[in-house]
Amino acid sequence: MKKYHNAWAIVVLLGLLGWGIFDAEYLNRQEPTASSGEQGNGQIGIEKGNTAPDFELQQIGGGTVKLSDLRGKKVILNLWATWCPPCRAEMPDMQRYYEENKEKGVVIIGVNLTDTESSPEAVADFVKLYGITFPILLDPDKEVANVYKAISIPTSYIIDSNGVVQNKYIGPMDEETMENMLSAIE
Repeated sequence: MKKYHNAWAIVVLLGLLGWGIFDAEYLNRQEPTASSGEQGNGQIGIEKGNTAPDFELQQIGGGTVKLSDLRGKKVILNLWATWCPPCRAEMPDMQRYYEENKEKGVVIIGVNLTDTESSPEAVADFVKLYGITFPILLDPDKEVANVYKAISIPTSYIIDSNGVVQNKYIGPMDEETMENMLSAIE
């Protein structure tokens, strides 16, 4: 009888693993579509076509950033942590992409999952070490992480200039991926 319980547990675990891989691959392969001036479907949410849920968080170095204040710009909303190897891997590409495109109306916002960090100072040290100049926001109460369902990180949302979610990407992004996603939207 115990033998069957172990086999059943393995089958369930493999099923969950398979679902997770399929879900992540399916989401990452979705092609972004241009918003063509549309204002979205009028609903607030994190699905494609929804108006991105608004938030305001403290920025490292002082001040706050409110997502809705960035209307008129294309936004990459990246949820990450310093201890996450894929997050660390994508940071140089994000920084280069930001520097090359900030004058073209592109903003990258890094929302740090601060409750998982050893301290806010560790985040500030990471930002300095990697030379990050795009806004890094602290999310100590998981407010944004919960709303944007950051179950695995890094998770990024591509938001068009009208504030509408156009795509979600799970995993580390490189410059080519960012360019492909942002060039297809308004």
